[in-house]
Amino acid sequence: MKLRIPCIPPRVIGWTVAIMAVVCGFALRDAWIPALEAWVNRTIAVRRSSENEPVGHPANETDAHDHGTHGHAHDEAESLELSDKARLNLGLTPEFLQPVALSTYRRTITVPALVAERPGRTRLQVATPMTGVVLHVHAVEGEAVEPGTLLFQIRLTHEDLVQAQTDFLKTLGELDVERREITRLADVAQSGAVPRTRLLEREYAKDKLDALLNAQREALRLHGLSDAQVESIARERKLLRELQVFAPNPDEHSAEELKLVGQLFRPVAWQTAGDAAPTAKLKTATPLVISDLQVHKGQSVAAGETLCVLSDYSELYVEGLAFEQDAGSIAAAASRKWSVDAVFERPGNQTQTLEGLRIVRLSNEVDAESRTLRFYVRLPNDVESITATANGQHFVGWRYRPGQRLQLRIPVEELPDQIVLPVDAVSREGAESYVFQQNGSHFDRVAVHVKQRDQMSVVIANDGTLFPGDVVALRGAHQMQMALKNKSGGGVDPHAGHHH
Repeated sequence: MKLRIPCIPPRVIGWTVAIMAVVCGFALRDAWIPALEAWVNRTIAVRRSSENEPVGHPANETDAHDHGTHGHAHDEAESLELSDKARLNLGLTPEFLQPVALSTYRRTITVPALVAERPGRTRLQVATPMTGVVLHVHAVEGEAVEPGTLLFQIRLTHEDLVQAQTDFLKTLGELDVERREITRLADVAQSGAVPRTRLLEREYAKDKLDALLNAQREALRLHGLSDAQVESIARERKLLRELQVFAPNPDEHSAEELKLVGQLFRPVAWQTAGDAAPTAKLKTATPLVISDLQVHKGQSVAAGETLCVLSDYSELYVEGLAFEQDAGSIAAAASRKWSVDAVFERPGNQTQTLEGLRIVRLSNEVDAESRTLRFYVRLPNDVESITATANGQHFVGWRYRPGQRLQLRIPVEELPDQIVLPVDAVSREGAESYVFQQNGSHFDRVAVHVKQRDQMSVVIANDGTLFPGDVVALRGAHQMQMALKNKSGGGVDPHAGHHH
């Protein structure tokens, strides 16, 4: 019996091969698509270069001069050769010679702002809970202290507190007497020499004293003493004469901020003057600055009176002042969680831009006089300088300070996949706009179409004039435009490409 092999039609085989080719091509798309795009870009660039060649000048011929690494012909009227010193004079360091890349452009509005304190968080008020006389001030105004640092020692003169402590000690003494009497009667009552009713009477009297003692403990707490202080009075049977006041923690509250004399405490200075690294410990802590010192040694203070004000500048707010018509744009940016940029002015007409800040909240009221809407942006802060004195005191300088003026750039629209360049990278002459593309030792002037422009950035149309990967000068375009006009013999307009 012969085995018969079925015959497959050629058309079926062709379709099968085609389908397999499509599947394989799709699976390997990451390998051949980038190469294909590069080939297309090179082909377009060569065709554009050949179209710009003058008539009678073959495309495969080179210029009469040698440009080193420059790979194709120059139009001398549109090309500028810069020496190394000329590049440095223009500030064209490697940082400002970068390839073009697609990025997201954000159209923004600019509003005035100032650095402000966080209400209820920046300022910490230190007050005395009891009347007394200041015995010693352990800090000076402007000094940086760590939470838990001893600030003041106060001798207590509060009459009610003295009387409450006296009654508390008297009750403790009477309670000790009752306990001893109960112990004595318990032994005698077992033998029958004393009626058991007398023992019960003493136990009832002890219960009354326990209740009175608990009430007196609560009274001492109401005067401002902590549980540890009350227990210390009960243990040592001594009145509390002096009070130590310590710097509080901004994020926590502890009764140990008020302590008895004689307990261990941390001095104001983190390090002594002879330490090798006097600021090492300060860098690991969040320093509090004594911004307002209101008492001095020997001063009598009443209960609740402010001793000093500590300021925590580790985090601040930027208070923006937006016009009423911009309220909707700012609210939209906050709801979309778009970040905002803060622009600080620096000496020498320089600016510093802090990016990635977040809007915390918008005010629900518009100022009736200025017609502005206030909104707040979170501003993390850093210690910029530390000064240590010979006696171990520390003074810090924060990078951002309340009252400092700045500008906020609020995004109102995002355009993805755009060619975004700095303003200094584009020169304008009449209706034309130019960028300078690096080509070996030369910079070729390239006419571009500007789609968007603001104070900081310019959006170039992605129409084939520039390709991602082309290296352009990110600054100095105006100066190069003037140099190119000088080279061609044209008159120089000092305001060409420059706008006020």
